[in-house]
Amino acid sequence: MTTVRAATRELLRSRGATTVFGNPGSTELPFLQDFPEDFRYVLGLQEAVVVGMADGHAQATGRTALVNLHTAPGVGNAMGAIVTAAANHTPMVVTAGQQVRAMMTMEALLTNVDATLLPRPAVKWAYEPPRPQDVPAALARAFHIAESAPRGPVFLSLPMDDFDVELDAAEARAARHATARRVGGAAQADRAEVEALARKLMTAVNPVLVTGGAVDAEGAWDAAVALAERRGLPVWASPIEGRVGFPETHPLYQGVLPPAIGPLAQTLAGHDLVLVVGAPVFRYYPYVPGPLLPEGTELTLLTSDPGEAARAPVGDALVAGLRPTLELLCELVDKRPHDEAAHRADDTPVEVPEADGEPMSASIALAAMASAAPADTVWVNESPSNIQAFRDHVRIDRPGSFLMTTGGGLGFGLSAAVGAQLGRPDRPVVALVGDGSAQYAITALWTAAAYRVPVTFVVPANREYAILKWFGRFENTPGVPGLDLPGLDLCALARGYGVPAHRATDPAHLAELVGAATTDPDGPVLIEAPVTTVPPVL
Repeated sequence: MTTVRAATRELLRSRGATTVFGNPGSTELPFLQDFPEDFRYVLGLQEAVVVGMADGHAQATGRTALVNLHTAPGVGNAMGAIVTAAANHTPMVVTAGQQVRAMMTMEALLTNVDATLLPRPAVKWAYEPPRPQDVPAALARAFHIAESAPRGPVFLSLPMDDFDVELDAAEARAARHATARRVGGAAQADRAEVEALARKLMTAVNPVLVTGGAVDAEGAWDAAVALAERRGLPVWASPIEGRVGFPETHPLYQGVLPPAIGPLAQTLAGHDLVLVVGAPVFRYYPYVPGPLLPEGTELTLLTSDPGEAARAPVGDALVAGLRPTLELLCELVDKRPHDEAAHRADDTPVEVPEADGEPMSASIALAAMASAAPADTVWVNESPSNIQAFRDHVRIDRPGSFLMTTGGGLGFGLSAAVGAQLGRPDRPVVALVGDGSAQYAITALWTAAAYRVPVTFVVPANREYAILKWFGRFENTPGVPGLDLPGLDLCALARGYGVPAHRATDPAHLAELVGAATTDPDGPVLIEAPVTTVPPVL
């Protein structure tokens, strides 16, 4: 006879989901019992870190991540990271243990009361199977929903006594059918609509392309480049995107749009058609009023997310798979003569001033870091006050090379970098994480050390929440407490978790440390770089 546990593991094998990110509690022990040798369990010391590692792993590999949490308290601890995964459109199946069915009605200790309500609205679907026999089918459905556009996390509550239940012949057949099913997607937009968009692109006097992170996530990078080159379209990156959808070294690339309404519209002035691909319209913050678009400008959004299409405040929208639609669009438009092609507005290399002692300016430090990292580095960024300096010095020129949270919270960087490196051991991973941001997921360092994950963590330490001080000036809110972070010793914290750590004394030393850490690494390394704050600008 086949048990629910055996049927569940066969389903996970069929999905390639044999890596389990978790932090076990008593309600999870039956799921983990006699853990198979062909599975890998990645332990995180706190549930938000567990979800963050799964987020980075799923984005780096393109495969749905599997998470196992501890009933209600574990899900509660993880909620911030689940919100981030939802904002990132990360395919993820989050499971949590539940009290035995015989004691759920009396709400015995560790009962997850209203289990499907707790993770909402951050998950696409939340479910607790009504019978043990339904667990395999529910898990299969969870994978299908997580992977369907728009991708995102889903949740299953699994009572701890379900796994030993034996399936009869009919139930075992049903489990095998659930295991074998596949749900496809990425449909091309209606041809007539794509033809209409092609005509718009060809008749527009000065069209522009705006790309978002979904271009990278959906494998549409080459198609976006081909379209831009065929029509000579200048290309802007949509603001506050977690991935890069166009090579930043390309002569058509213009930069990143400002994330506020008025400045963004001003930046697009002079363009009569804006084609936005794989991004919402737009991620605005902070509030700077103004027109949504310049006078006389038309906008069309291409997205696989119906929600993004519906809530866009301006323009028309096509809901379809990005790659097949862009490929068809590229076939339908005429090639623009070369001499009409747009060129990068400012392709002058950013000058790096001479170092003037410690602490370094953030710009100097990031230039040194960028100069030493290998060309195929996967970059993870969670240093909000330094993101502009980062984009000045680190130009992403290939797919799957940049990860950042789009959810607005902290705790993504350290943990996502560990997950990304586990998923892509063939590429170096460098995580730029602020000293304040690092505290939200500091226990990820233990996982990196325990599993010898060779991430290079670079911490630009300014001893404050610098981005909040900037917002305080912008919003005219003086006298806010709690924005300084004295007394943090990142090197000591890292060593306490088993990660070798160094403190860079100048740009040359920082470059030397980054180069050594990313060349033939033997596990994780943390590098603290004391920096001065460089306020961002809109």
